Amino acid sequence: MNFKIYYSLFHDPIWTLILSAALFFPVRQLIWVLYVRRKQKKQKLVSEQEINILKKKAAFTSIFLSLVFSYVYVNQVFN
Repeated sequence: MNFKIYYSLFHDPIWTLILSAALFFPVRQLIWVLYVRRKQKKQKLVSEQEINILKKKAAFTSIFLSLVFSYVYVNQVFN
């Protein structure tokens, strides 16, 4: 059985997913903190509902950024 074909086929996507999963949580936290601070600058008190909305917004943005950065990084390093 030739595993070299499977290795070359699944190597980049697997490393891209692993790296993006590792980056997701810190990037989400960083973006969420920046969103909340910007909101607090505009208005002094931020409600719990607004904080949850900002966390969902930060999660969506961090998924996109993590995947793009991981894809570019894996292509630069492994190819």
